[in-house]
Amino acid sequence: MIDPDDLAAFQAAVADARPLPASDRVQLGSPMPPPRPLQHLADERAALHESLHGAIGLQDRLEGGDEPNYLRTGLTSSVLRDLRRGRWVVQDEIDLHGLNREEARLLLAEFLAENIRRGRRCVRVVHGKGLGSPQKISILRQLVRGWLMQRDEVLAYSQARPQDGGEGALLVLLRAQKNQPAKASGKS
Repeated sequence: MIDPDDLAAFQAAVADARPLPASDRVQLGSPMPPPRPLQHLADERAALHESLHGAIGLQDRLEGGDEPNYLRTGLTSSVLRDLRRGRWVVQDEIDLHGLNREEARLLLAEFLAENIRRGRRCVRVVHGKGLGSPQKISILRQLVRGWLMQRDEVLAYSQARPQDGGEGALLVLLRAQKNQPAKASGKS
């Protein structure tokens, strides 16, 4: 319930208020892009540098497993180790459950291209465990692994940790977006 004295005081305070005149401002161009998290980018660069140039300890030599993984030729095994350990932040994810092979291949290619364009480096690809497939074999799992190895933008992949999908998902490390040179204007 509003106190009548408070209401009267408010109305007296705003009695001579007038609406602001209409603004003739024009919004030029598209909205500003979102800010880039500089510390996050610095952390990723540091993790990649350490992966590429850091020393390999005893624990790294002992660690290994039967899980699927891929590492592009020329990169050190520490890149894969850091990916497997979750040192890279997953920035996007795609779920390919229920798609046929052609739909999955096209959607995966679009997903990778979009993430490269947006400068994302680590993504999760969920392909499923094949529990609904005949003989419980995931055909899509095998296809996705092959497709990823054929893509130039894929530096490495590793099976996701159990809390991130386990054998039903892959963590994929993408190359950094190449800087595009500015195009010359055709106007004279």
